[in-house]
Amino acid sequence: MCLRIVCIILCGLLTGDLRAQTGKDPVAENMLLYQRSIGGWPKAVNSIPVDYKKVLSETEKQVVVADSLHEDATIDNNATSREIIYLVKAYKTHQNKAYLDAAEKGIEYIFKAQYANGGWPQYYPEHNLYRGEITYNDNAMINVMNILQDITEGKNNFDQVNASIKKRAAPAVEKGVECILKTQLNTGGHLAVWCAQYNEKTLKPAKARAFELVSLSGMESVGITEFLMRLKNPSPQVKQAIQAAIDWFERSKIEGYNFVFIDDPSQPKGRDRVLVKEPGSTIWARFYDIDTNEPFFSGRDSVKKKSVAEIEVERRTGYAWYGNWPARLLAKSYPAWRKGLQN
Repeated sequence: MCLRIVCIILCGLLTGDLRAQTGKDPVAENMLLYQRSIGGWPKAVNSIPVDYKKVLSETEKQVVVADSLHEDATIDNNATSREIIYLVKAYKTHQNKAYLDAAEKGIEYIFKAQYANGGWPQYYPEHNLYRGEITYNDNAMINVMNILQDITEGKNNFDQVNASIKKRAAPAVEKGVECILKTQLNTGGHLAVWCAQYNEKTLKPAKARAFELVSLSGMESVGITEFLMRLKNPSPQVKQAIQAAIDWFERSKIEGYNFVFIDDPSQPKGRDRVLVKEPGSTIWARFYDIDTNEPFFSGRDSVKKKSVAEIEVERRTGYAWYGNWPARLLAKSYPAWRKGLQN
């Protein structure tokens, strides 16, 4: 191969690499447009979920930017955390400083939103209804705590953020852990798991939407437990919290049943979701009564029911009333954590 051809190939490779470093990412570019002035992101605009893959016209871009002063920034449904995670990765790929700046502004939003007691609200600064409650629901608080822990450990592309942010991440995590320990529920004299949300002032379990009543959560408690297990050199209190949660998952599992969709022409949408016997299957309910530890269900009337069949079909088919959320935790994560403590 002649020298001229080699030079052409090398120049092409270098040029391609440079384009990758200094180019633009369409998804990241849209994230820049949707970022609220306070630093966080909305999960939806006018009740329409944000779609970062959508190609926006210049007029649409102007409308989005003009909307930036809205107070609808949230950590619900992965909002704000997904953008921060994506943008630091996009910065590493493209070396576009605007992406890192936006991610760091998002992290600053996380710092601003944290309560003095260590918890995070679902929305900030908006505070109406249940949006100001400390929110574990759908892993909202745990998502942002994982970002802060990644910053502390320099993992998952977060080694790129400003040193001043790194200094503030560890104390924020410590405060969050304190909140987690304070909100772990005690039933019958024993530590159990967590409710999906808490009053931001009293730290007492709180109700969110009409069908999300005060309870022991079989879903959100998994993410909380997994986060505690990633902490280096856990304190005796953290170890106790983890073990108590594991014990609760073990005694609260429902064996030999599954929650499945079935065709049902008598229903408005032609289907239903029912609890059926299924040998070998293990599931957990989303909500357990704090006093009795019995699963319960609630429709939009906010009345507790003992059976999922008792609530309206719209809620029965439109919410995760049962799931196998703790299965991997019990089978893999927890044994690995125990082994790590012994090493």
